[in-house]
Amino acid sequence: MKILVVHNHYQRPGGEDVVARTEKELLNARGHQVVEYVRHNDEIAGYGPWRKATLAARIVWAWDSHREIRALLERERPHIAHFHNTFPLISPAAYYACRYAGVPVVQSLHNPRLVCPAATFQRNHRVCQDCLGRKFAWPAMLHACYRGSRAETFVVAAMLTIHWQLRTWNRLVDRFIVCTDFYRRKFVEAGLPAEKIAVKPHFVEDYGVRPTARTYALFVGRLAPEKGVDTLLKAWRKLSRIPLGVRGEGPLEGNVQRLAEESGGAVQLLSRLARSELVGLMQGARFLVWPSEGYYETFGYVAAEAFSCGIPVVASRVGVAEEIVEDGRTGLHFTPGDPQDLAAKVEWAWTHPAEMEAMGRAARAEYEGKYTAERNYPMLMEIYRKALGAKGWELGGRQC
Repeated sequence: MKILVVHNHYQRPGGEDVVARTEKELLNARGHQVVEYVRHNDEIAGYGPWRKATLAARIVWAWDSHREIRALLERERPHIAHFHNTFPLISPAAYYACRYAGVPVVQSLHNPRLVCPAATFQRNHRVCQDCLGRKFAWPAMLHACYRGSRAETFVVAAMLTIHWQLRTWNRLVDRFIVCTDFYRRKFVEAGLPAEKIAVKPHFVEDYGVRPTARTYALFVGRLAPEKGVDTLLKAWRKLSRIPLGVRGEGPLEGNVQRLAEESGGAVQLLSRLARSELVGLMQGARFLVWPSEGYYETFGYVAAEAFSCGIPVVASRVGVAEEIVEDGRTGLHFTPGDPQDLAAKVEWAWTHPAEMEAMGRAARAEYEGKYTAERNYPMLMEIYRKALGAKGWELGGRQC
């Protein structure tokens, strides 16, 4: 099968870039031909006055991307187009190029941009769904949710309003991919057709279970309020005898460093590690702490990576975290934003090693059943098959 992969990179590399790359590598490894159309937000810094002046209009309809994708489709004649991110330089105009060329479209929904201009479901470090289901995202405008600018938020909200009114996503996308049932429900609530949305978790590398003494708890992630770092630190002031490794960077790094100094070595803020070192760090943990709060993460990479190592997870009972970690089987839940409850669950986990080892085995089984490349590939192919079969798409005799 020949697949066109379309992706707009942000200035800061993130999970969407990882998924686009690893899925492309997976398809190549299985013998498919992958053609790419890629834009990068770094382009904007080199724009002249005219291109900068027309950027807002091109967020709604990127005529340059539309023209280039039409030419690429005519030249390469792929069987299917798989979109990852179209914002801001590709825009939904690209779907119209695919419809003109008779190429079915699959869209991975890596974040809630279609229903939240900030693409986070978050405001002031708390869950916010004020724009969900609205014809115009005026609450985002009011609060300047995109980049702290009402003008820029208006552009994003206008793009969403225009394409929702045109029914661009409903009419021109044949299949959507989300990572969790939680997000599937959110997009159905927003107005996408349920029958078009497939749940396919991301896959992560198999790090393997290493027989080793597991002598600490571990946090890996951005050191920011929405990640539950304040709650983590308050809980650990009650848990001074339980070692904690913290790997991450962000605005609360100084708070972590102060607790590390006060703890006499029980809490350690770890410097940036090579990938192999980070894997070893995770394999040596007794459990991972995932305390996100007020933030609907679209997927829990760090939890899936912990599962691959046979490490259970202590997670907040919110959104995707509640779905990925099964309480009492692959880890423990605690009330988000409640340091006392987190401390109680960590204390229990630390003093019940046999039970946590059993949860670790269940976590590894969960990884093998959901998060491997071998499990992911047939799921992706089934989504492509359904997209190709939607609305009687004709392949013109070409072989997939």
